[in-house]
Amino acid sequence: MERKVGTISRGIRGPIIREGDNLVDIAVTSVLEAAKSEGYSLRDRDVVALTESIVARAQGNYASVQAIAEDVKAKLGGETIGVIFPILSRNRFAICLKGIAMGAKKVVLMLSYPSDEVGNALLTYDQLDEAGINPYSDVLTLDKYRELFGENKHEFTGVDYVQYYSDIITAAGAEVEVIFANDPRTILKYTDCVMTCDIHTRARTKRLLKAAGAKAVCGMDDILNSSINGSGYNAKYGLLGSNKSTEDQIKLFPRECQDLVEAIQAKLLEETGKHVEVMVYGDGAFKDPQGKIWELADPVVSPAFTSGLIGTPNELKLKYLADNDFKNLSGAELKEAISKSIKEKDSNLVGNMASQGTTPRQLTDLIGSLCDLTSGSGDKGTPIIHIQGYFDNFTD
Repeated sequence: MERKVGTISRGIRGPIIREGDNLVDIAVTSVLEAAKSEGYSLRDRDVVALTESIVARAQGNYASVQAIAEDVKAKLGGETIGVIFPILSRNRFAICLKGIAMGAKKVVLMLSYPSDEVGNALLTYDQLDEAGINPYSDVLTLDKYRELFGENKHEFTGVDYVQYYSDIITAAGAEVEVIFANDPRTILKYTDCVMTCDIHTRARTKRLLKAAGAKAVCGMDDILNSSINGSGYNAKYGLLGSNKSTEDQIKLFPRECQDLVEAIQAKLLEETGKHVEVMVYGDGAFKDPQGKIWELADPVVSPAFTSGLIGTPNELKLKYLADNDFKNLSGAELKEAISKSIKEKDSNLVGNMASQGTTPRQLTDLIGSLCDLTSGSGDKGTPIIHIQGYFDNFTD
C-alpha cells in the first residue's frame, strides 16, 4: 500500500539527566521504548536528535560566575573594560554579565540599537525616524537615550534591559556607563580593553577593533575556552551557547560530542539493524514574525552530527513541475510524470529552475530547527527527538 504520511517529528520523553549519566544507553532505550509503546518501528535514515542541554548536563559542563570573573580579569586587565553588542537575554547573557562585571572596576556597556544581534528590540525604526536618529552613525549616551525614548520594555519579557543590565553591573561591584552605538570602534573612545559579545559577527568585530588599535580584545568564545580552577569550559566556543543554571552558575555549550552521536548510531544499528542518523541540536535558526527575534543565540545549530546529515536538500519543487513542465497533464498522468522527474533528477540541482523555492539551508540547520520546535524550551520533557520520513520524497 502506498504510504500516506510524510515527515513525522516525535518528542521522546526521557529521564532528568545528571552529570555522569550514560547518554548512549539513555537515548537508545528511550527511542526504542517510545517506538514500542506507540506501535511503530525504526527505519533506515531516521534521525535521532538530542538537545545540547542534556549533553552538557551529562558532561557536567558548568562554571561559576567567579570563574568567568577570573578569566576576564586575566585577559582584559581588570580595570575599565568595554562590553559591546550583548544580546538582551536574562537566560543567555545576564549571568555572564555578572561574571564579566566581577572581573572589572568599570564596565562601559555599549548596546547596539534599535535591536540586538538576534532581533531583541530596544527601539523601533519608527522611533528612530521620528527622533531623527541615524543608527549607522549616531552615538547616544544614556541620558540622550532616555531623553528621546524614555523607558522601553521588551515586548515579551517586560524587562527594561538597559536598567536591568546596569543594575547587574553595579550589584557585581563595578561602575557602569551605558552608550548606544553600532560601530564597534566607538568603544575605543572609552577604553582599549574590549569584550565583544556578539555571536555570529564576532570575527569581523574583533578584526575591526584590533585594526583600530585596541590593546586587548576578547570575544565570548575566548572566555572559559579552558578550565579555570576545575570549571567547565568549551575550547571552541567558550561562553557562547551558555545559559543560566543558577544565580551564580552557567551551563556551557557541550564540549566535543562527535563520539557520542556516532556511538548512539552504532548502538541503534546493533539493536535494530537500521542505519539512523544522529545529531545534537541547540537553538533552531528561524525568525519570529511578531517579535522579530532570530532564534539562533547558540554559535551553531548543531555541534555534532553523523555524516549522513552533511549537505543541503536536493529537491524539486512539485508545484513548479505541475505548473510548468507538466501543465497540460492531470490525474495519474501528472503523478507519473512528476514521479519520473524525481527519480531521474540530477544529484546537484543548483541552478535548476525546477528547484527554485526549495529551502537552501544546511540539513543540520533545517532538522535542528524542526527538533527545537518539537521539543520546545519548557516543561514538555522531551529532550530527545525522533524524526521519520525527512528524506522521503513523492515517490517513496
